[in-house]
Amino acid sequence: MQWTLVIPLKPLARAKSRLSDTTADRLRPGLALAFAQDTVAAALACPAVKDVAVVTGDALAGRELGALGARIVPDEPGGGLNPALGHAAAVVRSSRPDSAVAALNADLPALRPLELARVLDAAAEFPRAFLPDAAAIGTTLLAAAPSRELLPAFGTNSRDRHRASGARELSLDEVDSVRQDVDTGDDLRAALALGVGPRTAEMAARLLLAQPHPTRNPS
Repeated sequence: MQWTLVIPLKPLARAKSRLSDTTADRLRPGLALAFAQDTVAAALACPAVKDVAVVTGDALAGRELGALGARIVPDEPGGGLNPALGHAAAVVRSSRPDSAVAALNADLPALRPLELARVLDAAAEFPRAFLPDAAAIGTTLLAAAPSRELLPAFGTNSRDRHRASGARELSLDEVDSVRQDVDTGDDLRAALALGVGPRTAEMAARLLLAQPHPTRNPS
């Protein structure tokens, strides 16, 4: 089965606020864009992915992700994450009603195409399925087979809410790169340990250079 992935991205100026204890405000938009670029590039390289639609109202992100080959869907509802995903899925299926659609987080900078393929192949066995995040609280991927509605319920405790909605929870080993989203400094360190894409690696190096160095006391 070939999938269309729908990836939501909020305006970069408001993205990744929980990284404020790890990176300066001036670097966070660039870091959020790097996460999304590495996520989209890996998704497009996945053999189970037919195409990628990014739903965003951010002009810079739209240009950069469109240059990678993603289709850009304007965030016309402007009502938050789940309405944006529902809108993008509807846009995709307006031209291809029988598309298998999966929502994927934009902050998976360590994403590996073959691990994503394993998750999507497993999801194809069910009408709707989801993959919990590394913290086992949220969700990084929600999939809907052809003719099935996506019914996204992302946000706080989305693992419980997607399970309650009837989606099948996927229990897979060795797909850590698909689970490791980045909201906090600890998340970023975990992603770096897995091995991130080139854009995130470059931004992480800039982040390291921007850290203040301790002042040595004179002896």
